Amino acid sequence: MAHHRKINTSLKINNDTGFGTSTADVGGRFVNKDGTFNMRKEGLPVWERFSIFHNMLNMPRWKFILIVIIFYLTVNIFFSILYYFIGPEEFQGMIAKTSWQKFKEIYFFSTETFTTVGYGRVNPVGDMANFVASIEAISGFLSLAIFTGLMYGRFSKPRSFLMFSDNALVSPYQDKTALMFRFVSYKDNHVLTDVEVRLTVGFQVNENDKAVYKFYSLDLERQRVDNLPMNFTVVHPLNENSPLYGFTEDDMRNADVELYVLIRGFDDVYSNIVLQRTSYTFNEIKFNARFVPMYKESDDKNTTIVELHKLNEFIEVKLPSLAVDARLGLKNES
Repeated sequence: MAHHRKINTSLKINNDTGFGTSTADVGGRFVNKDGTFNMRKEGLPVWERFSIFHNMLNMPRWKFILIVIIFYLTVNIFFSILYYFIGPEEFQGMIAKTSWQKFKEIYFFSTETFTTVGYGRVNPVGDMANFVASIEAISGFLSLAIFTGLMYGRFSKPRSFLMFSDNALVSPYQDKTALMFRFVSYKDNHVLTDVEVRLTVGFQVNENDKAVYKFYSLDLERQRVDNLPMNFTVVHPLNENSPLYGFTEDDMRNADVELYVLIRGFDDVYSNIVLQRTSYTFNEIKFNARFVPMYKESDDKNTTIVELHKLNEFIEVKLPSLAVDARLGLKNES
């Protein structure tokens, strides 16, 4: 259902989000919690859309290691089958008697050739076996070179190492309320500098009797900090200048509200700018809540301790007694 609230026309609309405005053709959230975009591309063959190098650089570590192991086993099994069909008699130095033992010796010869170890007890003597071994040797060189490049790319890729709170909160703020979430740099001895936060909200509105998405840049209490050694609570005051002014939980649900977060900072370890995205949908925004402090003084009073396990902890509170009529925009003190 599109939202019918009257929005202040003087508010700054963000037209550079990269998202469309049609509500009928959009499924689910725009940005996933991990910062990836929630979309799938179709219309071209897979081999034109899929980038092996890009995907290998960005996939999770466990999946990368698993693919490398599967590739290594598959290639060596393939060459072992070729050698076996060529014939074990084209190899010398084999001591195996049974067919299975011969295949195992050929397999281990394949692994030695592929990795250029070459122990030397088993070696090819036939022309066909030598030809296949030469193909496998160059394949091994190329594979190791590609694997080395991927490993270097994964280790040297600048990363933000930021964790975000699971929820955004509508909390008391001065004499009003504010929309808040927080994030923290969780790696030891990793501090970003010149950190900038951009917060955009998107929701449905009725425009010429048609439901469309509108995107607004939200003003923040602090948009940047010089350094990020501790957690940073991002605060958007819900005042008259906010497009979310007076929204209730039901309003946010009906309008399909989603917050888009973009963090930029300079990583002096890699001497590069790093980015991190995330989002909060309407069901991840909690009302009547406030974050608990997540840092404390050490026992010897010489160090500040950031308690990362408290990033998502909040308590229920009572918001200021301020209500806004959803249609007329009139303030009412209860």
